[in-house]
Amino acid sequence: MTRNRPVLIVEDNPDDEALTLRAFGKKGVTNPLVVAHDGVEALDYLFATGSHAGRNPSELPAVVLLDLKLPRMDGLEVLRRIRADERTALLPVVVLTTSREDLDVRQAYRIGANSYIRKPVDYERFLQAVDLIGQYWLTLNETVDAQVGSAY
Repeated sequence: MTRNRPVLIVEDNPDDEALTLRAFGKKGVTNPLVVAHDGVEALDYLFATGSHAGRNPSELPAVVLLDLKLPRMDGLEVLRRIRADERTALLPVVVLTTSREDLDVRQAYRIGANSYIRKPVDYERFLQAVDLIGQYWLTLNETVDAQVGSAY
């Protein structure tokens, strides 16, 4: 069940991080919110390595909200590595970014993004977007056990 599983937010901008956390709180999302500040930290969390070595790697997040423009490893490379590993191949990944580049949208979907959302600049529209993300990915969407591996 996705209601108790965390949401992994991969975001390097402190203002966008605070806005996202505030929006989830304001919309009543009760899932734990985990923030990774770059692509390497996101993969460390998912695969229980580095600073997250003590975490149970079988406890995956309900959804990953992935920015594209990240330090150390960009979001597209993070997405490639998520899709390449049997443990995370089916993990829902929503690209949540300011990028308006058509190439980013195309690449994200080719690599396996489940959704691509441009961050609204307006606070009220951002709240609405987070509310819809929460409703869909944490309440309505049916998931498979990502640990089973790819069923393509």
